[in-house]
Amino acid sequence: MKGRVVALGHVGEAEAAALIEDGQLVDFLRDSDQPRPGTIYRAISDRPVKGQGGMFVKTPDGMGFLRNIKGLGAGKPILVQVTGYAEPGKAIPVAARLLFKSRYAIVTPHAPGVNVSRAIRDEDHRDALVVLGKTAMDGCEAGLILRSSCAEAEDDAIAEDIAQMVSVASQVAGDADEGGPEKLLEGDGPHELAWRDWPQPDLWSDASQGFEDHGVLDLLDGFMQSHVKLSGGASLYVEPTRALIAVDVNTGADTSASAGLKANLAAAQALPRELRVRGLGGQVVLDLAPMPKRDRRAFESALRAAFRKDTVETTLVGWTPLGHYELQRKRDRLPLSGGMT
Repeated sequence: MKGRVVALGHVGEAEAAALIEDGQLVDFLRDSDQPRPGTIYRAISDRPVKGQGGMFVKTPDGMGFLRNIKGLGAGKPILVQVTGYAEPGKAIPVAARLLFKSRYAIVTPHAPGVNVSRAIRDEDHRDALVVLGKTAMDGCEAGLILRSSCAEAEDDAIAEDIAQMVSVASQVAGDADEGGPEKLLEGDGPHELAWRDWPQPDLWSDASQGFEDHGVLDLLDGFMQSHVKLSGGASLYVEPTRALIAVDVNTGADTSASAGLKANLAAAQALPRELRVRGLGGQVVLDLAPMPKRDRRAFESALRAAFRKDTVETTLVGWTPLGHYELQRKRDRLPLSGGMT
């Protein structure tokens, strides 16, 4: 169907959610038995890892790894938040800068001030949201970010959301120094994340047959294959390895002088969705179709524009001596290649 559909369901026993736009799957979330991103622990510092600039910490779900920490001695309690999924055999990635995130508001205990999403461009509306935020945060030392979803929301709903997140943050802070390793806040599951991060769909399908009604599993089948067709007969292959994600771009039957650039521009447009739905993160290396160096700037501009709209934090690193292009992408999704039954 045309429009924006959020479908809730399960894959096997795991909770899952799908975002479909005009019949095309554009995002997919799946739960697992791993600690969810956003989970907050009271952890106990264990031992520093000087060569990596971090420290192992004890959590109730296993060892975590905390980067960029100074002045923290062993055996001390510290609040940490899970930032992504751990690679096999590695510690849970955690951070000491906590975020309390809901549909309209993000409370930031370590970053004071009231900020409004840049996606809201109307200056009068921005000013009104700042006033609303300051009023709601009166007496609270934490900071606040008002999300783009505030653009269409009622003031009362935004104020209620802020109050709820402030209450949760206060409760977590009150448990910071008492006892050993403990889970203080569970991260949001796929259904809650869909409500939080995919607002205002044309259809919200939470029936028991939601996935079946919208053909979600059939749509996922295409992402289980490495081959992706692009416009103009070009294609790309997305192949995860243990070390990195390899992406190979091909021109197909086009032998014109501009074939390489056209294929690479099509790949740039398709890549964020392909990585997002497949749940792939970490190091990504693009083996692009041959093109003159003078065309690299056009490709870089297209890639920046494509990832600017992406919801997963991605750093565009740049070119290698061999002419590959590298990305670094946050691991906040589970890969489709594991656990899909």
